[in-house]
Amino acid sequence: MVLNRVTYRRRLSYNTKSNKCRLNKTPGGKLVVMYAKKKTQVTKCGDCKRDLRGVPAVRPTKLSGLSRRVKSVSRAYGGAKCSGCGRSRIIRAFLIEEQKVVARVLKAQAKK
Repeated sequence: MVLNRVTYRRRLSYNTKSNKCRLNKTPGGKLVVMYAKKKTQVTKCGDCKRDLRGVPAVRPTKLSGLSRRVKSVSRAYGGAKCSGCGRSRIIRAFLIEEQKVVARVLKAQAKK
């Protein structure tokens, strides 16, 4: 009869999200607990909630250690918005400015 009972190696003794583990057999034949890291989530676009490409899916602590070059994409709104949403924001801002200029011109013509 083989005993498959093992104990946690850390102080936390409850089956929580941060304490997930699996059984692992060592080369010596011993059965030990191997702790699993939490699953990571891919960074999402703030507008359309699609996955952002070029941004690694790592835990926040690891993300803080990465350089800025790795965490973002080199364009406007890179690392926060996807390319389509970034483009639409830039176009929207340009068109709003154009509307203001047209309104100013019409107002000036009306005064004459």
